[in-house]
Amino acid sequence: MTHVPPVGSYVVDTRTGRVGRLMGEAGPRLSLRPVGGGLEWECAPDTVRPATDVERISATTAYVNARSRGELP
Repeated sequence: MTHVPPVGSYVVDTRTGRVGRLMGEAGPRLSLRPVGGGLEWECAPDTVRPATDVERISATTAYVNARSRGELP
């Protein structure tokens, strides 16, 4: 049995390396939302782990920088 972090936690999808916020469970899969918002994606519970503070800050910084460059709405 895989331990699922609490809803709202920042996690890493180990298959893609993406950091996202855990939004909930969608059947047997987990629903993640990118840092800063956007389209959710799903992954298997056994492919996520809690994000470190460094990973969360790095993902947030990348989002803020992309937004300041006009790459995001």
